[in-house]
Amino acid sequence: MSPSIPTPNRSFVGLFASVAILAIALMTPSAHGQIFVTTSTGVAEYNLDGTLANASLISGSGFGGIAVSGSDLFVTNTSTGTVGKYNAFTGSAINASLISGLSWPNSIAVSGSNLFVSNGNSVGEYSTSGNVVDASLISKAPSASFDGIAVSGSDLYLATHLSPMSMAVIKYPTSGGAGTTLIQWATSHTDPVAASGSNLFTVYQFGVGEYDASGGTVAVPLVSGLDSYPIGIAESGSDLFVLTNSTIGQYNAFTGAAINASLVSGLSSLNGGFAVEGTAVPEPSTYAAILGFVSMGFVMIRRRFVRK
Repeated sequence: MSPSIPTPNRSFVGLFASVAILAIALMTPSAHGQIFVTTSTGVAEYNLDGTLANASLISGSGFGGIAVSGSDLFVTNTSTGTVGKYNAFTGSAINASLISGLSWPNSIAVSGSNLFVSNGNSVGEYSTSGNVVDASLISKAPSASFDGIAVSGSDLYLATHLSPMSMAVIKYPTSGGAGTTLIQWATSHTDPVAASGSNLFTVYQFGVGEYDASGGTVAVPLVSGLDSYPIGIAESGSDLFVLTNSTIGQYNAFTGAAINASLVSGLSSLNGGFAVEGTAVPEPSTYAAILGFVSMGFVMIRRRFVRK
């Protein structure tokens, strides 16, 4: 007589399945390794290999700065004085007026559940749900304007026009208070800034310079010989992406060596908003497929035990 093989305990199987389903359901998908650029007609999306994913992920005018966090895109709009929140996968509006009543929202940065928005000569702090934390976290004299913004840890880095022909990067605590000028140079251009850990990246002539958190020179220039003045910089892991008036180039963030200096070419009508999400994780459809395979596995195991 064949030895009997016990049927799996139904309550155990049911519990295990429920836990698996719950774990999958709670996974929050993040943007799927993409590049986002604001244009005169909306927001365009590219894959990390440089191919076009969606020329009109978001349609509209007046868009400026852009920041990505998980599955959310936050985009400033100078025409409407708002910050909108959009789905990074579909481009659909979650709340096109998440933050409203701003005079000149330009650059934007996100850190955890906090948004930092440059608004003319001030910077406001908001939650990613649109709640006001401090609408005047940082302010400057009327002659100054904030053109680039980056956040790393408890530090805010602001690229600031001190005068028509003078730019500086000033570091402020994210809690507000006095700033410290780290770098200053003569230019009339609007300059982007990016920060990661103790590394700070900003424009250096027709290239990108790398500095430490105190403004000390690490590599100047780190990247050189660009086709025009950089208008966007984004760092993702070991990669540095640089946006000019016509191209997006990909470089090694440690050495500055070109990985693909013309990753995306032929760009036009850009507004300077630039963000990169380099974490490629499964999209919601992938989670559904995983759930299907898990369910099928349970069915097959149960049938096998029943036959035996």
